[in-house]
Amino acid sequence: MIARKLVPIVAATACVVALLSSGVGAQSPAPQAPRPVVGDPHAGHQAPVDPHAGHQMPVPGEGQAPLPPFIPPVTDEMRKAAFPDVEGHSVHDNAVNYFVLVDQLEWESGASETGVGWDTKGWVGRDRDRLWFRAEGQRADGRVTDAQTHVFYGRAISRWWNVLGGIRQDFRPGPAQTWAAVGIQGLAPYWFDVEATAYLGASGRNHFRVESEYELLLTNRLILQPNVEMEIYGKSDPEHFREKGLATLDFGLRLRYLVRRELAPYVGVVWHNKYFGTADMARAAGESTGGARLALGVRVWM
Repeated sequence: MIARKLVPIVAATACVVALLSSGVGAQSPAPQAPRPVVGDPHAGHQAPVDPHAGHQMPVPGEGQAPLPPFIPPVTDEMRKAAFPDVEGHSVHDNAVNYFVLVDQLEWESGASETGVGWDTKGWVGRDRDRLWFRAEGQRADGRVTDAQTHVFYGRAISRWWNVLGGIRQDFRPGPAQTWAAVGIQGLAPYWFDVEATAYLGASGRNHFRVESEYELLLTNRLILQPNVEMEIYGKSDPEHFREKGLATLDFGLRLRYLVRRELAPYVGVVWHNKYFGTADMARAAGESTGGARLALGVRVWM
């Protein structure tokens, strides 16, 4: 009985021994790394694994949802319109342009007299070289009391400034008089418009004038514009009622409304004043030495 039970155990043991002896199920030895070559800087380094290895690049349009029927396909004409050729663009060109500004055209009324005043300026030319002109004056009690005209050649010396050289012709007061003129004009820091001009006339007469104005935007259409103008003479000129030193000092405060950018009526107050010897000459001739006046006018440019 016992021998009958041992037969299966012995048979199973013999099978296990036979398998072990034949090497089935035994682990193969781990591969050994190759021995590095002496002097090789990359010896023992392992090449990085490419995470995209085996991936296939998508074909354009493949797997994308079709466009709705109301969207037209892209054509060459559409690409040309979206990406125009901008080669050959230049900052400065040779086109001739012009600008005319009637800065002040106003009716003035004060305690001593009532009259009309005007102040215009403009230019014609290219970006850097221009022909400038100015014309201004006053008319009171039916006669022109002050009138003068400037003609300049102007050269832009920077983004904001121009150097000017030319002549000035005075028609009133007194007999006509011509001056050589040189000056500078432009936009000073904090957006102040500045004009400074020196003059040289006959018999060694000289004259300096400076004018500045500022535009304060109260709204997009309502603008407050203060301005100041000063004239200094280096030599007495009794024939034209000017004495040496500070001759005139004018202030203005005008509030204008932009009907359009090119058209703006305004209301304001102006002060025309003569000082020192020039004021004495005016009194001797029976003329006013200045004072405050109400101004109603319009500003136009084109």
